[in-house]
Amino acid sequence: MFFDGYGYEGTSSFEHIYRCYSASFIDKSEIENGDKIIMPPSALDRLACLRIDYPMMFELRNGASERVSHCGVLEFTADEGTIYMPYWMMQNILLQEGDTVRVKYVSLPKGTYVKFQPHTKDFFDISNPKAILETTLRKFSCLTTGDTIMVTYNNKKYYIDVIETRPTNAISITETDCEVDFAASLDYKPTTSSKTPDNVKFNPFSGTGRRLDGNQISNVNSLSSRASSSPTFSRPSRGKIVFGSNFYHSKESGKEKTETKQEPPHQKQQKFQPFIGKKYFLKG
Repeated sequence: MFFDGYGYEGTSSFEHIYRCYSASFIDKSEIENGDKIIMPPSALDRLACLRIDYPMMFELRNGASERVSHCGVLEFTADEGTIYMPYWMMQNILLQEGDTVRVKYVSLPKGTYVKFQPHTKDFFDISNPKAILETTLRKFSCLTTGDTIMVTYNNKKYYIDVIETRPTNAISITETDCEVDFAASLDYKPTTSSKTPDNVKFNPFSGTGRRLDGNQISNVNSLSSRASSSPTFSRPSRGKIVFGSNFYHSKESGKEKTETKQEPPHQKQQKFQPFIGKKYFLKG
């Protein structure tokens, strides 16, 4: 069944409801590596009569869950009333084998920015993850915010969320320069700062002192607190540079120089000078 006039002018509208199945039902496993579906020949006959843009792109809507995604088309060889699509795309819009999906022709703007978030941090262990992603996206026509795409590398599958697209929530990535950004993976856990043995400093004479009569010395705590109050310096984290690491040293040395200059002359200890007393003579 076709529908006319759903938000499009004149004869440029295409909208149809199909039964959907994954690539496992046909010998077309290559569609799992992209975002293209296989449609029946009657869809091509209808689209050929319309004023449409190429490459053709479509909106996929699950009427039960109102989940929406977008796709391209690979070929028109499916059975009538049926489409075949990547299984990961069916998961995005919560479709099961044999469910109905509404397919609608749309014209999407060219994308300028897209932000991805891998599910696992081992995706960043690949030598050049951006190049691998670029190679995968060559088989894609469009991207939709909220979708999860699959990247296959070295026989391993990586799932990546599309968390932001510009200028709209659905963009075309065909023949366009698109800025790519990455967010931290879903399993990323920031390290909490904790004291390590490197931060423990040796404080001399910080034990408990005793006098000969057995009583405790009262000023030991002040000595230990004075030693522990000395400035500490954190180790710079990886990838960052901490400027001004000599700030405390220069401040203390300048303070010592100031105190030395302000010392009054009368507080200086007089040096011993021999043979400067009065003279006496022995008279016979």
